[in-house]
Amino acid sequence: MSSPAHAQNRGLEHAPAHPVTDAAPAGPILAVSNVEVVYDHVILVLKGVSLEVPQGGIVAILGANGAGKTTTLKAISNLLKAERGEVTKGTISFAGERIDRLSPSELVRRGCIQVLEGRHCFGHLTIEENLLTGAFTRPDGRAAVRRSLEEIYETFPRLKQRRTSLAGYTSGGEQQMCAIGRAMMSNPRMILLDEPSMGLAPHIVEEIFEIVRALNARSGVSFLLAEQNTAMALRYATYGYVLETGRVVLDGPAKALRENEDVKEFYLGMAEGAQKSFRNVKSYKRRKRWLA
Repeated sequence: MSSPAHAQNRGLEHAPAHPVTDAAPAGPILAVSNVEVVYDHVILVLKGVSLEVPQGGIVAILGANGAGKTTTLKAISNLLKAERGEVTKGTISFAGERIDRLSPSELVRRGCIQVLEGRHCFGHLTIEENLLTGAFTRPDGRAAVRRSLEEIYETFPRLKQRRTSLAGYTSGGEQQMCAIGRAMMSNPRMILLDEPSMGLAPHIVEEIFEIVRALNARSGVSFLLAEQNTAMALRYATYGYVLETGRVVLDGPAKALRENEDVKEFYLGMAEGAQKSFRNVKSYKRRKRWLA
């Protein structure tokens, strides 16, 4: 399997909040190798999944609902046990060290944090209180946490306007911004972002992805996105993996995937360069070559 290319980060006017030093290891920040996941000791969900995320990169996991995207992220963040799942084969390494036996809290302290599908803000807390919960594991004191909070408000001006509002009474887009901001408050090295576009209006989705790219460029944070919106994900990621029924069936640079005829047909709704009409077409002209 080929390795993903490094993301081409665009510069911002603000100084980097979490600069990447020259001493950072050259290898991938995340390496998943031949991982299998089983639920309830019986149901095999992931079947030999392997992927890499480069230092400072944005990588997308693509696929339909039920393909195994969320399970892949939860295998990395060690949240499977809460759903009676476990990694039964393979290895997962973060910054060169095995992490598949660590607790989720230990993984957060090492700099890897997941933003769950559906946002999961604390509805009874204010926006600012939600953000501050993300700094719970930080040992660097209140002054540093306050500086990080102001950086989040610079990145998400809308959150500053709603800082005293209960999160449960804010919009879906504001809650998604709050969830990403809360993750950034932990000073992460990598964020696992699960379905950031789910339930949001198209212009809000684009705003969220622009923020992800800006955070990646400014802070050097790596992102692994699990996303059904293939077109949007491939616009912002530099590399992608296509999952189907728990297996990686395609991978490559985002530009190559956008031009791949199978991806166009099955995930972008395009048939030979034209928009597919499902009123007139009841079957695919192409056959999924990985099923041959």
